[in-house]
Amino acid sequence: MHMTTDSFIYNPCDEEEDDMALACCHSSNGDLFLLARFPDEDEVDITFRDDTIHVEANLKVTFSATRLVVEIDATDAKPFGGDTTYDISHSTPPGELAELDATLRILLNGVGSYISEV
Repeated sequence: MHMTTDSFIYNPCDEEEDDMALACCHSSNGDLFLLARFPDEDEVDITFRDDTIHVEANLKVTFSATRLVVEIDATDAKPFGGDTTYDISHSTPPGELAELDATLRILLNGVGSYISEV
């Protein structure tokens, strides 16, 4: 699934949501994509449109200055219609890339793999 967004909404520790880390975006056609994790959980919640899955392993995220690629296992992808790769083109301002990278590191710590190209 390919998506395009202007930028991400992200927070490494949302105090109003029990310290949940999150990174989310809306595509140009309005689709929602969200990664979220509470600090005491060993899984990442992934929401696409109106469906949410909980991933404990087999998750790979690659982040660059212009793309975020999220790859999930085919078994986990069933609620999402079988799409295993979410390739999100973004134009996040350069000054925000380090903070988004730090948030993604928190989200993926100990769950799957994270590759940062920023």
